[in-house]
Amino acid sequence: MAIKAELKKRLTDNPQGGADEAVPLEPVEDAPPTGEEDLPVAAISATSPDPNAEPSTTMTPDEARLEAATLKAKKHGGGLKLFSGNGNMTLSLEIAKLLGVNLGRATVSSFADGEINVMVHENVRGKDVYIIQPTCPPVNNNLMELLLMVSCLNRASARRVTVVIPYYGYARQDRKMQARVPISAADVARLLEAMGVDRVIAVDLHCGQIQGFFGPRVPVDNLDGGIVGIDHFGGKDLHNPVIVSPDAGGVYRAKKFKEGLAYKYGWEDVGIAMIIKQRARAGSVDQMDLVGDVKDCDCIIVDDMIDTAGTLCKAADVLVDQGARRVFAFASHGLLSGPGNDRIANSSMEECVILNTIPSTPQRAANDKLVELSVAPLLAQTIFNIHAKRSISALFK
Repeated sequence: MAIKAELKKRLTDNPQGGADEAVPLEPVEDAPPTGEEDLPVAAISATSPDPNAEPSTTMTPDEARLEAATLKAKKHGGGLKLFSGNGNMTLSLEIAKLLGVNLGRATVSSFADGEINVMVHENVRGKDVYIIQPTCPPVNNNLMELLLMVSCLNRASARRVTVVIPYYGYARQDRKMQARVPISAADVARLLEAMGVDRVIAVDLHCGQIQGFFGPRVPVDNLDGGIVGIDHFGGKDLHNPVIVSPDAGGVYRAKKFKEGLAYKYGWEDVGIAMIIKQRARAGSVDQMDLVGDVKDCDCIIVDDMIDTAGTLCKAADVLVDQGARRVFAFASHGLLSGPGNDRIANSSMEECVILNTIPSTPQRAANDKLVELSVAPLLAQTIFNIHAKRSISALFK
């Protein structure tokens, strides 16, 4: 800068000088610093940050607040949300208590004309949502509530919607037994898929193949409610225990119950038997035959559900006639439709154990032979494992 200024001054003082006339340049004293020459190299480097530079650890209060809010949003961005329909509110509250969360605020009611009204009162955007709703009686109302809740949460931008169905309605209509009948269990699965469900958790499906009614993009976890019953009967003093299946289709379930007792309580001498029944029509059994020996044995009849209890009570009578010492029963779902509760109260069984997948009633509570166990710990642990991306099969080992 100083050299250019001096050159300009000399050319101004000597306007006659030609282009070929040399202009002697004398040394010029350094000009005062302008602030540009003495800057360090780092100050005039490119504006892009050095990729090898260490990140700055100093933040302003505003930056600190912003980072804290960001971390909180990331922590709760995929948070667990639990909602419930009107199917079994008692079970839903128990699961929520075990998980340490509150049930989501939602309105699930009916309009004056009977239409279902669903409204969610909190933000679910980007959340993992779990809906607890058994499709027990009234089956169609509970099913419609479930479908509309799934649709509502998907439209509210939930990240993932998992339905927890302790009791899967229409499960017994899983195949065509005659011409011109629907496969209703498959149709219910298609309805849930159409609403956009991402995962299904069920307890003791009537038929394991129902899992295949859902597509490969909707995994189904069929939980074995028998492990709750195993803990109950494992604490009893049973003499020559025999696990009895009330029909040929339940032999696998009875075998798993037997293996659970042997593994957890060391009962290696547990027998197994089966009852072959011939139905005259739906809900009515014409004849029963026993396969196996139950003389002087304590029998446990293991089934997935008890509807009118006619089959169960007749099976208990057959076992007593064949010399059984005591008869117990275990089923995951106690529908107890019609005279079911009274039949159990007047039966030859000593005790009938069910799970609370279906809401209880005062009549059931008054039945001394009926024992209700809670499936809430199993469902709560399953929900936690799925949310934490842990194994579910480990729960049954």
